Amino acid sequence: MTPSAPAGGRSSPGVPASCAPAVEVAAALVFRDGRLLITQRPAAAHQGGLWEFPGGKREAGESFEDCLARELREELGIEVAVAESVASLTHAYPDKTVHLRFYRCRWLRHEPRPLGCAAFAWVTASELSRYAFPAADARLLAKLRDEAGLWRTP
Repeated sequence: MTPSAPAGGRSSPGVPASCAPAVEVAAALVFRDGRLLITQRPAAAHQGGLWEFPGGKREAGESFEDCLARELREELGIEVAVAESVASLTHAYPDKTVHLRFYRCRWLRHEPRPLGCAAFAWVTASELSRYAFPAADARLLAKLRDEAGLWRTP
């Protein structure tokens, strides 16, 4: 879902963030029984091996909510109800700028399967720090650690 980042997540010299391609990404916060669903990027993918919140790139003419429902079916084989937006942020990498929108989602049916990811895990708030995430997710991870109310099932 999220592309690669160097330390600091800033644009490299000669490639201003405003000139880098922009990618719009919808990401899910799927909670079940006090745990949050996270996925691991395939080893050969950009940022391979890192963990992320499931979701993906929004297609032209697609709403963020429709994108998220589609991506979770494709990536994990699950059905969700997309609820409220939790955070929206922009992160500039050397080669692209990522506009991320995070939505709380309610798991409806089907057990997750690693269809478009290397692995998945249901984790508690205290377990999140054991997983390496892309730099773009840092602010949301801090919010998840600081705001216990986010962990309620929508």
